[in-house]
Amino acid sequence: MAIANLSNAKNAKNDEFYTQYHDIEKEINAYLEFNPNVFKGKTILLPCDDPYESNFFKYFTLHFKNFGLKKLIATCYDGSQISNKELSLFDDEPLENKTTRKAHKLVISDPPDFNEIKIVNLPNVKEILSDKYHVIRLQGNGDFRSDEVKALRDEADFIITNPPFSLFRGFLAWILEANKKFLVIGNINAITYKEVFPHIKNNKIWLGTGMGRWISGFIVPESYELYGSEARIENGTRIVSTNNALWLTNIDHGRRHQKLSLMSMKDNLKFSRHKELRGKKYLKYDNYDAIEVPYTDAIPADYKSIMGVPISFLDKYNPDQFEIIDMNPHFFIMVEQGLSKPPQLKITGQKDPYARILIKHKGKSK
Repeated sequence: MAIANLSNAKNAKNDEFYTQYHDIEKEINAYLEFNPNVFKGKTILLPCDDPYESNFFKYFTLHFKNFGLKKLIATCYDGSQISNKELSLFDDEPLENKTTRKAHKLVISDPPDFNEIKIVNLPNVKEILSDKYHVIRLQGNGDFRSDEVKALRDEADFIITNPPFSLFRGFLAWILEANKKFLVIGNINAITYKEVFPHIKNNKIWLGTGMGRWISGFIVPESYELYGSEARIENGTRIVSTNNALWLTNIDHGRRHQKLSLMSMKDNLKFSRHKELRGKKYLKYDNYDAIEVPYTDAIPADYKSIMGVPISFLDKYNPDQFEIIDMNPHFFIMVEQGLSKPPQLKITGQKDPYARILIKHKGKSK
């Protein structure tokens, strides 16, 4: 049920899913391992992050010195919910508005060396930073499309955040039009968006270091109804787990250069752990010259032509090993026409497979 709730966030506009600190730390570590100086001398914009609530802000503030950052900017949109009902950033706010934020920003360029200081909650952030840094109210509502936030985007080198799922397409376009490095969280189905997939195909953007359970869960506000086996409360924090989220980025990391170890077609048919293949054969599509490969680990190493694989393949995709040909023929056209079920690749006598990415081995031809 928690999965369905996150999937439907774009419809319900219930978009305030906050990222947990350890999930941010685990993901960022992968980019630092690949390039320890990836953030050195850079400005990071967190455009959907109340600085007094966001774990992204806490993480990059804590590591500002050792990452060698130039500047950290966090912005909050109008009406963002807050966890500490007693805190007011602006004295002129009416009492009835003090459970939500007015749009504001906080810019850090030379924070203290925290060393062993742990920023774990709102009072820590306020105590450590308030003497030198102060939030500044934005003139507008803090929307990322506003001229104010666009100017901050243009100043930044990196844009990192968990944007509203309902605005994901527009948010990604907003980043790409400015040609910025980025790391954002989205729904797994974002892979199939016409605004996203062509960039993946052209190796302009790619998945982060994990998807699904790699993100352990999102913090949700008190207004969010908790139910289902994957909703819980930990130390007073309301958390909903999901297996349908991913990191999307154009920052390089080592995992995307790891070669996927595969068996030959003959060995797959003999030893595969998947009963759909073991002792049988790879099926061909009726309406496309390619074979159906229902599992990434069942990709035959010696097949020279086109294969249809699940979208989860992108979690293992190595651009030096594979070439992406396309997604289901006409998939995007039918989605844009608003049809509930886009045309699938067909196999006689079989249930239509969900969206498939059409790939082939790099350097191999029919």
